[in-house]
Amino acid sequence: METAAVNAYLDRMGAARPSSPDADGLRALHLSHLRSVPFENLSIHLGEEIVLAEQPLLDKIVGARRGGFCYELNGAFALLLGALGYEVEMLSARVFGPDGLGIPYDHLALRVHTPSGPWLADVGFGRNSHFPLRLDSRAEQTDPGGVFQIVETAEGDLDVLRGGVPQYRLEQRPRAFAEFEVGCWWNRTSPTSHFTQSLVCSRLTETGRITLSGRTLVITGADGARDERQVGEGEVLAAYREHFGIALERKPEVVAAAADARARGAGTQP
Repeated sequence: METAAVNAYLDRMGAARPSSPDADGLRALHLSHLRSVPFENLSIHLGEEIVLAEQPLLDKIVGARRGGFCYELNGAFALLLGALGYEVEMLSARVFGPDGLGIPYDHLALRVHTPSGPWLADVGFGRNSHFPLRLDSRAEQTDPGGVFQIVETAEGDLDVLRGGVPQYRLEQRPRAFAEFEVGCWWNRTSPTSHFTQSLVCSRLTETGRITLSGRTLVITGADGARDERQVGEGEVLAAYREHFGIALERKPEVVAAAADARARGAGTQP
C-alpha cells in the first residue's frame, strides 16, 4: 500500500498511525476498525462482485466507505497492518455451527507478530473480542467482548472459545488470498450459507453495538439493554447512512430464488 492509501485507511478508521508495530498499536487499530468499519453482507444482496485483491478491497472499504464480511475485513486489515510494518499472516478457519464445523476456508483470521509475541487479530467475526488475543497463551483471556480461550487440538489446530463455547477452528499454516476464493464463493452463493439467507450490517460502538438485521434495528448499550425497532421501507437507506455511514443507491433485498440460481449456475466451478 502506498502512503496515501495508508493515510486514507487510518482516516476512515479515525485512528492514529502507531509509533511502532507493537502490541499496543495493534490493540488500538483493532478496536478502531471494529468501531468504524461494519461487518456487512450487503454486496451479496446487491449483486456486487466481491474480489479478494488489494485494490478492490481498498476501493470498497476505504474509497466507498463500506464494510464487508471476514474475507474483506480481515483481508484489508492485513494489508494495512503490513504497510504499517507488522508481520501478518492470513489463516484459514472453519466455523462451528449447529451441525459441527463448516467448510474449509470458511473464515479468514490473522496472526500478527509483534516484539512481545504473536496475536490473533480478527475484525470480521461478529461477536468476537474487541482486542487481539494472545495466540501463544492457553489461559482464559478476559476482554470486553467476553472471556476467550485458545485451545490446541490433537491435530495441531487451534480452537477459539468464547465463554467456553468453540467459535472456530484455526489452522496454523499461512495462506494467500487465492486460497480463500472458493470459501468466499460458497458463502456468497450457496443457498445453505447464512449470508445468502439474511441481511446484516453491524458495528461496535463506544457503548455497545448497533445492528441492522433485515429491517430490525437493534442498539445494545453498555449494560446490555436492547433498544429494538422495525425500520420502515422508506427509512432503510437513511438507516444505513445514519448508523453505518453507508450510502446506497438502492435497498439490498434477500431473494432466495436468486441465491438458488446463482448456486446452480456456478455449480461447475471449483
